[in-house]
Amino acid sequence: MASQSSKIEWTESTWNPVRGCTRVSEGCRFCYAERIAARFSGKGMAYEGLAKNTKAGPRWTQQVLPIRELLNEPLKWKKPRRIFVNSMSDLFHEKVKLSYIQEVFAVMKEANWHQFQVLTKRAKRLLEFNAELSWSPNIWMGVSVEDEHVTDRIKALRQTDAHIKFLSLEPLLGALPNLELDGIDWVIVGGESGPGAREMEKKWVIDIREQCADADVAFFFKQWGGRRKSKTGRELEGRTYDEMPV
Repeated sequence: MASQSSKIEWTESTWNPVRGCTRVSEGCRFCYAERIAARFSGKGMAYEGLAKNTKAGPRWTQQVLPIRELLNEPLKWKKPRRIFVNSMSDLFHEKVKLSYIQEVFAVMKEANWHQFQVLTKRAKRLLEFNAELSWSPNIWMGVSVEDEHVTDRIKALRQTDAHIKFLSLEPLLGALPNLELDGIDWVIVGGESGPGAREMEKKWVIDIREQCADADVAFFFKQWGGRRKSKTGRELEGRTYDEMPV
């Protein structure tokens, strides 16, 4: 569960210098990270004490820990790659101190041959710390937006000093007809997958694709999702969309 190659379509590797998380909005209901962490929560395993299996399903235990032994991992990877930061947590979680976030940013700045993709649901804390962070050009900053109830995260992201700003509209749980895309460089769309997956409507995806085209924003369609996402695939109207920010 350390840094490794990734099957996530829009990245190449993952790096998790933080472990543990808590639910913050409706997009967290069937969190893949919570499921995986619970699976590896046994004694001596990577997520011991951080997640557990309950009668209601996998649950975080509210513990969030910095993993210092992984802090310098990207510096060891000499071949340039796109790296998803904290695929199993949230760097801007309330229990992660600013000083540690700054250390993570320092590593990303030093490892300038990589592109780092940081994604958060805690956009208010991101904006609060914005001026305290060193935004090198290789750091891409994104926010997760699953429905119209959390679009305020986009406004917060747009006010940051990140050089590349992106939206992860996954799991997409409703229509987003009025996205504010000024200052946004990239949009990822994906349906929910795994047990309990909620359906994503095709018209929602097409509308977002058209909004991106009108605003000249790179559009990436990740998946339709469902209980078995391998069966539903990732084609939209007969083709795949793998656009990346310039």
